[in-house]
Amino acid sequence: MRWLRLMGADEGIRLASYDGSWPERFEEERVALEGAVGEWVVGGIHHVGSTAVPGLAAKPIIDILVGVSDLESSRACFDPLAQLDYLCAPYLPEQMHWFCKPDPAHRTHHLHLIPVDSQRYRDELAFRDELRGDPALAESYAALKRELAQAHPHDREAYTDGKSTFISRCL
Repeated sequence: MRWLRLMGADEGIRLASYDGSWPERFEEERVALEGAVGEWVVGGIHHVGSTAVPGLAAKPIIDILVGVSDLESSRACFDPLAQLDYLCAPYLPEQMHWFCKPDPAHRTHHLHLIPVDSQRYRDELAFRDELRGDPALAESYAALKRELAQAHPHDREAYTDGKSTFISRCL
């Protein structure tokens, strides 16, 4: 398994207009993931994050949520995921196993293995569904993301932290 350290390796934050190919790119990756780690999937393989919301501007990175039984048993997925060019990073390790692809300097996919009985798993799906169901809410979120990307173009942590209050209010 290839591991990476996120500090200093990140590409800058760049938002793109919605791209109609994002759902297709997710579906291609979902099929590959199902073949590689399907035996550990208990809660589905879901397209989450802003690229999963039609019309929403986003970092052009496909976010994928995989529901697993628990963090310990899902460690067995690491080698099969490495075969798909996923790099594991120690981001929120008490909540999830987090991966990016193909490398931190140019990310095309983020993968989150999260236990299905956790609040984080439920929140990821609920937030996506709230944005999909309320275009005005999605536009407010897009405006906040544009503001944060401009204020923190090279600080992913500040960008992510800046969205947390909005997300909490939605949930």
